[in-house]
Amino acid sequence: MNAHFKLRPYQQEAVEATLRHFRQSDEPAVIVLPTGAGKSLVIAELARLARRKILVLTHVKELVEQNHAKYESYGLAGGIFSAGLKRKENRHQVTFASVQSVAANLDQFRDEYSLVIIDECHRVSGEDTSQYQRIIELLRQQNDALKVLGLTATPYRLAMGWIYRYHYRGFVRSEDDKPFVHCIYELPLSYMINRGYLTKPELVNAAVAQYDFSALAQDRFGEYAEKDVNQLLSKHKRVTRAIIEQVMELAAERQGVMIFAATVDHAREITSYLPEQQTALVTGATDLKDRDLLIQRFKQRQLKYLVNVSVLTTGFDAPHVDFIAILRPTQSVSLYQQIVGRGLRLDDGKQDCLVIDYAGNSVNLHHPEVGEPKPSPDSEPVQVFCPGCGFANIFWGKTDSDGRVIEHYGRRCRGLLEPAEEEGTAGQRPEQCDYRFRFKECPHCGGENDIAARNCLQCHQAIIDPDDQLRDALKLKNAMVIRCAGITLGVAGSKLKITYHGEDGEELSESFDFSKSAQRTVFNKLFGRRFANSQAPKEFSKAEEVLELQALLSAPDFVIARKQKYYWQVQERMFDYQGSYRKAY
Repeated sequence: MNAHFKLRPYQQEAVEATLRHFRQSDEPAVIVLPTGAGKSLVIAELARLARRKILVLTHVKELVEQNHAKYESYGLAGGIFSAGLKRKENRHQVTFASVQSVAANLDQFRDEYSLVIIDECHRVSGEDTSQYQRIIELLRQQNDALKVLGLTATPYRLAMGWIYRYHYRGFVRSEDDKPFVHCIYELPLSYMINRGYLTKPELVNAAVAQYDFSALAQDRFGEYAEKDVNQLLSKHKRVTRAIIEQVMELAAERQGVMIFAATVDHAREITSYLPEQQTALVTGATDLKDRDLLIQRFKQRQLKYLVNVSVLTTGFDAPHVDFIAILRPTQSVSLYQQIVGRGLRLDDGKQDCLVIDYAGNSVNLHHPEVGEPKPSPDSEPVQVFCPGCGFANIFWGKTDSDGRVIEHYGRRCRGLLEPAEEEGTAGQRPEQCDYRFRFKECPHCGGENDIAARNCLQCHQAIIDPDDQLRDALKLKNAMVIRCAGITLGVAGSKLKITYHGEDGEELSESFDFSKSAQRTVFNKLFGRRFANSQAPKEFSKAEEVLELQALLSAPDFVIARKQKYYWQVQERMFDYQGSYRKAY
C-alpha cells in the first residue's frame, strides 16, 4: 500500500466498523464522515480488502474520477463506468460508476456483486423506482446477501429526515422505513476541526444589508420557486451590489472566493459587479468543456472568484478556497453543510475559511442533530429525558429565558434497550423504548400508538380517524365541537372542574371527584401523561395537586360534547391533532 495514502485513525475505525457490521448482518449501513474527511480513502481501502466484485456508485463524474484515482493509488486496477468520462468498463473486480450510467445500462450489470458502496448517499430516496433502488434490486436478484454501504457527511434529506433508522451509539432516529437501517460510524465536524484535519470556518454575520427570503413559500424540500426568488431579488439590486462590494473588500487578503447564488439571473447580476478578468460563472447550463476549463483555471488560481448556482456543492475539491459567500436561501442543513464544506480542506498557508451568509439561513453548522425540518422558526434542539428509560433525547422544542424546556415536538423516546439476558435472546437486536410523549389511544384495547397511526400496534384493530370523528360530530344537531384555545381549572372541595375555552368564546366543562377512586383513575388515565408534554407523567390523589400544576397541563386541540337533557357532556378530547381541520389560533 502506498505510504502516502496511509489511513488516518478514524478512517481505519470506519473500515473496521464496516467489516464488523457486515460479518453479522446484510442490512444496509451508513458511515457519516464530514466533507474533507477522506471518504474516498475509506472506499479505496474497503475495495482493496474485498475478494469479490464491488460496485461504487456516485452521482457526479468528478467523484467517480476521484474515488477511482484513490483506489488506483494502491497500485490496483479498477474500472470506470461513466458516460461523462467516456468510459464503459464493467469487467474489473471493482467498478467506479455514475448512478445515471448504470441505471441506463442495467443489462450490463447482471454479474454477482458482493457489495455496493454509495458515495454521497443522502441522495438515495426511499422510492422503489429511483435509480439507486432499481440498481440495488437488480443486484439483489443475482445475490440476495448483497451488502449496501452508504457514505455521507449529511445523513438526512429535508423531505425525509434521517436516511437511516438505528444509530450504533444506542438510539433510534426513526420508526419509519428508511433507505438504510444502521449508522455504524459517525465523526462530528468539530472533531475534524479541533484536531487539525479541517480548516476552521470563521462564521461572520454580514455587516451590510441582507436579503429577506422569509416571506417566500417553500416546497417540501425547503427550497423556493425560481420565479419568486427572481421577483424578490429584482427589487434588491442595491443590496446585491453592496454585498459584492463588501465581498471584494474582504477578499483582498483571500486566495479563492466561492459565491453561491440563488438563481441564474442572480448569478449573472453578481458576476457583473466582479472584476471580469478574475471571475468565472458556472451554472447547470454551462457547457461541460467550458465548465471544466473554468474550474481548472480557478484551481490554478488564475481566477479568484467562482460564482455558481447549485452545481458545485459536491464533488468539487479546491483546497485553496478560503472565503465562502452564501447569497442563496435554503432550509436544507445538508446543502448548507456541503456549501461550507467547499472551504474547509487544508492548504499550505491557509489559516481559516471566512463564511458569510447574506441570505439569513438559520442553520447551525455544527449541530444539525435533529435531522428534520424545524416545526417553527423559533424552534431549537432541546434535550428531553425519557421518564421510562432515562435516555436523553434531542428533539426540536422551545425553552424559556432560564433555558428550561417548555415545549417539544418529540413523539417517542429514541433510546434503544438491550434485550434482557435470558435464554434464547443472544444476537437479538435491541428494541426501541416504547415510551411515547405524544400518543393516540386505541379505543379497543387502550394501547398507545403514534399520533398518525391508522391501526393499533397491539390489537391491530382500526383506530378511528380524528377527521372522521370531527366530520361525524359536526353533522349532528346534538353534538358540539370546539377548537380549544385554552383551559382553566377550579377546585370545590374534592371536585376538580376543567373548563375548555373555544376559539370563538364557547365553553365546555367537566368535573372529576377525587374522593372517588374510579373518578381519580379516569382523570389520571386521561390527563396524567398530558403534563409538560409528557416529560413528567403524574398520578394525582387530590384535586389541589392538579391545580398547583395547571400551567403545565396541555390543552386538547378539539373537544367534542353531546347534548344531554340539561347540559353538554364531554365525550372526546383530541390531543396532538394532525388532520386537515384547522386548530385554534
